[in-house]
Amino acid sequence: MIEATGLTKRYGEKVAVHDLSFTIRPCIVTGFLGSNGSGKPTTMRMIVGLDAPSRVATVNGRGYAQLEAPLQEVGAAGGPRGAYEPSARNHLRAMAATTGISRGRVEEVIDLAASADASQTSRQPRPARRILPAPG
Repeated sequence: MIEATGLTKRYGEKVAVHDLSFTIRPCIVTGFLGSNGSGKPTTMRMIVGLDAPSRVATVNGRGYAQLEAPLQEVGAAGGPRGAYEPSARNHLRAMAATTGISRGRVEEVIDLAASADASQTSRQPRPARRILPAPG
């Protein structure tokens, strides 16, 4: 479980995230939605310890830096930072290969996401989703 209570992050005078609280249950693929500048990447960076928030978000009751095998407990994928962005399948395979998650689990998660997409009846295009396999 990922828990955050009252996270705030400032860059000088600019407040990127203000008093954010949430709980993410285990084994649930979760994404942050919001307009440009609403703090989505900053929030992910705070969870995984790349940015220092006012308070520490916890993963399974501990800060990310205290986890013995953090990539076995939480996965995060940010937006593109350059011209090259691998497919979701290749990204998941690379993450799995470096964290001890089986290739079969990658295919299982992709199939699960495809099934969820197929069950949608909306005719409106949906933005691409980034997913990471939970250990299993």
